[in-house]
Amino acid sequence: MKNLDTAFALHFSPALPLSWLVAAGIAGLILLTLGFLGNGRGLVLRILTFGVFMLALINPSLLEQQREAVKDVAVIVVDQSQSQKMGEREERRDNALEALQKKLVKHDDLELRIVKAPSSKEIQKDTRLFDALDLAMSDVPQKRRAGVIFLTDGQIHDVPQDSALFEKYGPVHGLLTGDKRERDRQLVILKAPAYGIVGQKISIQYKVEDTDSASQSNATVTLKRHDGKPEVFFVPVGEEQTLEVDIEHAGQNVLELSVEAIPKEITLDNNRAALLVNGVRDRLRVLLVSGQPHAGGRTWRDLLTSDPGVDLVHFTILREPDKLDSTPQNELSLIAFPFRELFEIKLYDFDLIIFDRYRLNRILPSNYFNNIVRYIEEGGALLEASGPSFASQDSVYYTSLMNVLPGIPTGAIIRKPFIPSLTEGGKKHPVTKDIYWNGILQNNEPNWGHWLRQVVIKRDKGETLMDGADGYPLLVLDRVKEGRVAQLSSDHIWLWSRGYESGGPHADLLRRVVHWLMKEPELDEKALDVEIDNNIITVRSRNYKQSGMNITITKPDGTTEIIKLEQDKDGWLEKRIEADQLGVFSFEDPDGQRRFAIIGDLNPPELKGVRTTPDLLAPLAEASKGSIKWLSDNTSPSIRLLPEGRNYAGHNWIGLRRNHDFNVTGVKDRPLLPPWLAALILLGLATFTWWREGQTK
Repeated sequence: MKNLDTAFALHFSPALPLSWLVAAGIAGLILLTLGFLGNGRGLVLRILTFGVFMLALINPSLLEQQREAVKDVAVIVVDQSQSQKMGEREERRDNALEALQKKLVKHDDLELRIVKAPSSKEIQKDTRLFDALDLAMSDVPQKRRAGVIFLTDGQIHDVPQDSALFEKYGPVHGLLTGDKRERDRQLVILKAPAYGIVGQKISIQYKVEDTDSASQSNATVTLKRHDGKPEVFFVPVGEEQTLEVDIEHAGQNVLELSVEAIPKEITLDNNRAALLVNGVRDRLRVLLVSGQPHAGGRTWRDLLTSDPGVDLVHFTILREPDKLDSTPQNELSLIAFPFRELFEIKLYDFDLIIFDRYRLNRILPSNYFNNIVRYIEEGGALLEASGPSFASQDSVYYTSLMNVLPGIPTGAIIRKPFIPSLTEGGKKHPVTKDIYWNGILQNNEPNWGHWLRQVVIKRDKGETLMDGADGYPLLVLDRVKEGRVAQLSSDHIWLWSRGYESGGPHADLLRRVVHWLMKEPELDEKALDVEIDNNIITVRSRNYKQSGMNITITKPDGTTEIIKLEQDKDGWLEKRIEADQLGVFSFEDPDGQRRFAIIGDLNPPELKGVRTTPDLLAPLAEASKGSIKWLSDNTSPSIRLLPEGRNYAGHNWIGLRRNHDFNVTGVKDRPLLPPWLAALILLGLATFTWWREGQTK
C-alpha cells in the first residue's frame, strides 16, 4: 500500500542573477541613506517600497510536493561456511532465520533481503560475508538502509576496519550461532616446503594450539604416509616443533600430520593437515656397460654426459679374458671389471642399467644376472640395446634376463636399409608421440634417415612402439612388477646422430625412453593426472588402450565415491568434478595408482579459527550502536524500528533504523507575489509616498 502525503516549502526564483540582486540592494541602501541624511521625511514608506521591490526581484513561491513513502531495507546475512556445520550452529541459525522472517514481514514499511554466503556450490578458503552484503545493497541508497543482522559464528574474515561505516550499513547486529563453552584443538603448519630432493630430508615446522578451556599440556601427533607406516610423537601444546621427513620417491609425496582430539571438541577437521611435497631427483645414477667398441658407443656416452642431472658410470669391454695379446700383464693399464662392486654391493645405487651390445664373455658371472632381475622387479630399470651378438649363443637373453626382456631373439639379423616407423600404439604413447623430425611427409610418416641393421626379435610381452625392417619390432617397452625394461633391437641409432640421410631425433628418442624408465609422470602412458582450478578437480589418464576407466575417490571426510573417466577428442580419459569440502582428495585407478589433490591452503582460515567469537564483529557493531548476542541464550530476540540517533539494542531486543525516506511524485509551484500584483503594489506605494511627502512640505 502506498503512503501519500503533501509537503510545502518556500522556494525562490530570482528574476536577476545574484550579482545583479546584490548591486540593486546596495544601490537601494545608498539611496535610503541619502534620504535619511537629507530631511528624513517619508523614510518608512521608502523602506517599505524598496522592500517590496527587492521581494519582487527575488520572486518567492510556495512549493507543494506530493510525496510517496518508500520502504527501508533490512538485510539478514546467513553464514553458510563450512564451520556452520559444527555442533548445533546450523540448527540455531535456521531457527533464528525463520523467527526473524516472521517478525520482520509484519512491518509494511520494511523490505527484507536475505543474503546467503558463500553459495552452496562454492568452497571458500575463508568466510567473506561483507563482499556478499555489499553486492546485495549496491542498489540501495544509504537513506533507505535500516541495518544488517548477521547469523554467523563470528569467524568473518572480511570485516571492514573503518568504524565510520555506521552510515553505510545502519545498525549492525551479530547473532552468534555457537556456544560460549566451545573447545577446540588445531594443528597449525608453520612452514612446509613444496619440493624435496629424493633420498633427502625436509623440515616441517608445526604447532599444536588449544583453546583456553582445554587444560592438557601435551598432545600426541601422528605422521602418516599414504604408502607407509605411521610415526607417533609426544609434543608439548603451544610450542613450535620441527619434524624431519624423508622424501622417498619422485612425484607426489603426500604426508598427513594429525593430533589427538580433546574431550568434547567442536570439530576434528583442523586436527589434521595434509602436505603434498613433490619429490625431484637430484642426479640420476646410470651404469652403462658396453661391449666391444663400436661407432654407436659415443652416441650413448655423449647423450648421458650432456645431461647435468646424470651421473654416468661407463665400462667398456676392451680386452676379454680369452683374447690373445702379447702385451705383458705388468704393462697393461686396463682396469679389471668390478663386477662384484657394481652388481652386488652398489647395484641399488643406480637408477638405470644400460647394456649396449653386451655379450656373454665370462667376465660377468651368471649369478649376478639374478641380482639384476631382482633389482628390476623391485623398481629398477634396464635398457638393452641389441647388437649382432644378441642373435648369437652369447646373447644376454640366455641368462636370467630372459625373465624380464620383452623380445626373444630368433637368431636372424637383417642387413639392409630401412626407415624406423611408429606403430599405431607408438603414435599415441607419450614416449614416441609427436617425435617427428624435420616435418612430416605427405603420407603422415616421419621424415628421418635409414638404419642399416636390425636384430630380429619376437615380442613376447610389453608394447611395441617402433617397427623396423620388414615390420619386426624395433623398440619395445615393458613393465616388470615394480620396475621397467626397454629393448632396442638395433645398434644403428648412431646414424641419426651423425646426420646420415638428414639424421633423426636420436637424442629426443633416447632421452624419452630413459625418462620413461625413470618413471617420469609426463611420459607414463598409464599416468593418473590431477589438476586443480579453484574447487574444480580434473582427473585425467593417458591410458589410450581403454575407452573408459573407473576411479575411486576418497574425500577428506573419509567417504568414497566411484567416478568414470571418459575419452575426449585428444584421446585422454577425463572427468571434471566439483569439490564440496576442504582438505585432501585421493584418487585411485584399477592398477592401484594413486594421486592426491589438496583443496584449500595448508591452514585455511575457515578451519584455522572455528570457535565462535564476538571479537571480529564487535567493533563495527559498537560503532553502529548495534549489538552482539548469543543465540544459545535467546534464539529469538524481538525487533524494534527506531528513529535515527538511538541505541539499537537492549537486553532481549535488537533495533533497526527507521529513515522515513520518500520519493517526490509531483510538484506545484505557486508564486506568492505574481508580477502583476508586485507591479500594482509598487505603483500604489510609489504614488502614496509621493502624495504623503507632498503634504508634509
